Amino acid sequence: MLVIAKEPLPGRVKTRLTPPFSPAEAASLAEAALADSLAAVAATPATRRVLVLDGTPGPWLPPGFEVVRQCPGGLDERLADAFAHCAGPALLIGMDTPQVTPGLLTVDFADCDAYFGPAEDGGFWALGLADPDPALLRGVPMSTPVTGAVQRRRLVDAGLRVRDLPRLRDVDTAADAHAVAASAPQGRFARRLARYEAAARR
Repeated sequence: MLVIAKEPLPGRVKTRLTPPFSPAEAASLAEAALADSLAAVAATPATRRVLVLDGTPGPWLPPGFEVVRQCPGGLDERLADAFAHCAGPALLIGMDTPQVTPGLLTVDFADCDAYFGPAEDGGFWALGLADPDPALLRGVPMSTPVTGAVQRRRLVDAGLRVRDLPRLRDVDTAADAHAVAASAPQGRFARRLARYEAAARR
């Protein structure tokens, strides 16, 4: 299991949440989302759990994770490099879907070569490869409305049998934050969002 993430520092993460949230609040929400994602991965059966990190680990990192630094370059290069650290089947997620559960992340490559988790914004929240090949990601245009479609087509064109995971919503905007929190109301992310919303109403 791979999680690719940025250290949740004000001004460096979730900048589209500002406004209505302050940079410090946006970073705190990013930290909660990352903590929820890592907790789901920690509870998912896996032989190895790796955090591919831009930054420095903090108290939000649970035990049982290796930490690998992200390489320089665009997101496609960083995702490709994350898979390059794997010798066997791997599933990669980001830090933007705190609603993930161990059930969603428990995959079996017995009858497929790849898993693809589409995101509502046109990207993807998960990518699994039975035989991690960095070339499957390099050159895919990232952060566009067609990123997911291009990446999935890349898998199909390589002759891989692709199994789709449920479509999830990334947390990018305040509207996303509220929708995601409503779908996972018991998570750290939802609780922290509720706290900030309550404080704003006072």
